Amino acid sequence: MRVRVFYHDKCFDGACSAALFSRFYQERVRGDVEFVYSGLLHRAGALFDEKQFDGDENAIVDFKYSSSPHITWWFDHHESAFLSPADAAHFEQEQSNHKFYDPAFKSCASFIAMIAEQHFGFDPRPVAELVYWADIVDGAMYDDAKSAVEMKAPAMKLTMAIEASSDRTFVKRLIPLLAYHPLAQILEEPFVAAVVPPLLERHRRSVDILRQRTEEKDGTIFFDITDLDLEGYNKFIPYYLHPDSVYSIGLSKSSFRVKVSVGSNPWSKREPAVNLAKVCERYGGGGHARVGAISFDVTQGDAARKAALEIVEELRASVREQI
Repeated sequence: MRVRVFYHDKCFDGACSAALFSRFYQERVRGDVEFVYSGLLHRAGALFDEKQFDGDENAIVDFKYSSSPHITWWFDHHESAFLSPADAAHFEQEQSNHKFYDPAFKSCASFIAMIAEQHFGFDPRPVAELVYWADIVDGAMYDDAKSAVEMKAPAMKLTMAIEASSDRTFVKRLIPLLAYHPLAQILEEPFVAAVVPPLLERHRRSVDILRQRTEEKDGTIFFDITDLDLEGYNKFIPYYLHPDSVYSIGLSKSSFRVKVSVGSNPWSKREPAVNLAKVCERYGGGGHARVGAISFDVTQGDAARKAALEIVEELRASVREQI
């Protein structure tokens, strides 16, 4: 039995969700199974290549819905979970009881743990550490910006490695370990231990770079690092540098996309008034009410910058209205 698990790549919750699904499936659905992992990233154009849906079963976790008949399991918690109204309608008519959605959950991992326990008799206690940290990381539930940026906890170091590693096999190798081992023990694995020190140094450099590049006005930060290889930067650095901010908009670039990241300060004294998922959806992106992103083709840098600056002005205006 071959099960292909598609997960949100370069994302701690995506990796945890793939690990949780795998453990649940093996314990409560079928034991004699081979898992094959495939990372998915938001990008301009088609998100799925249906030729990849080649498992005996195919699961998508922590990523948008696909109406393909080859997808047999789906779990997601993003507000922008459906690419079209037709996809949403398809999900509403789904009868398999193997596809689940709830945007109220802080992380997809905690959602999978709850569904697996309540619907399939899975015991989530052995993965309690994983679920706890998936909620903290994906729900931005740190005590303060300093703890989010200083990277002291094992989960934070793993998050950094997942988001910033250039090795395309790194997360696939990590997922089986996340399913069964404590996070501190995983850090000691040779292939993990080798990448953490240089990535920590890169992280320290990125703090200095963003200190120079970020500009805050009307409670809204803007920065452009498309000329640098920094797409996997820690998204809390802007709030660490500008603690009185409400929103942050960043432009970054990788080999396959230009990304507009839109977020709100989890520690702001002012409550964000704008649903950022809805803002990003207007440009073909999505996310959650408090954090979202838009992916443009790597050749569309001007369009990405135009969108970013429009969002900056919109959010700055919304903050001025609150004052």
